Amino acid sequence: MHVVFIHGPAASGKHTIGTHVAQALGIPLFHNHLAVDAALALFEFGSSGFRRLRAAIWSAAFAEAAAAGRSFVFTFHPEASVDPALIETLTGSVRAHGGEMVFVELLCSPEAIVQRLDQPSRHRFGKLTDVALYRSIERAGGFEFPPLPPPSLRIDTEAHTPEQSAALIVASLREPR
Repeated sequence: MHVVFIHGPAASGKHTIGTHVAQALGIPLFHNHLAVDAALALFEFGSSGFRRLRAAIWSAAFAEAAAAGRSFVFTFHPEASVDPALIETLTGSVRAHGGEMVFVELLCSPEAIVQRLDQPSRHRFGKLTDVALYRSIERAGGFEFPPLPPPSLRIDTEAHTPEQSAALIVASLREPR
């Protein structure tokens, strides 16, 4: 059992690349907005209720998948409303059942993020699409997050198409560790 933990800034291609990886591997994609949207149905973003519910959904999903031996792809945008200890909790759930967390970091320039924010696919998921709001959140430290565990792979999504990025991830998973 393994979790392909794809993380990166807003508009770096996490969902698109994650979809391709999940299809190539025949495993599900547990996109972070599934929990975000569920929590937003009841609570304002960033409120204590929102943070607790989102963390509970992520924790339950990881624990249940690990217990069932169910591999999946997870996407994550490191940001200040997430308790950094949650990453270790999620990793611990997977490892406790003999599974492996495979961290993949997506990189792109701030200029590319701004250009990509208003893409139609982002609107479909209710993602952050407003450049002024993005810059305001950034200035306020909303995207600050401690370093995640070292990634197995870093991909510059400006240098690779989503399909190429997914192929790099799939190839890296097939290499002996």
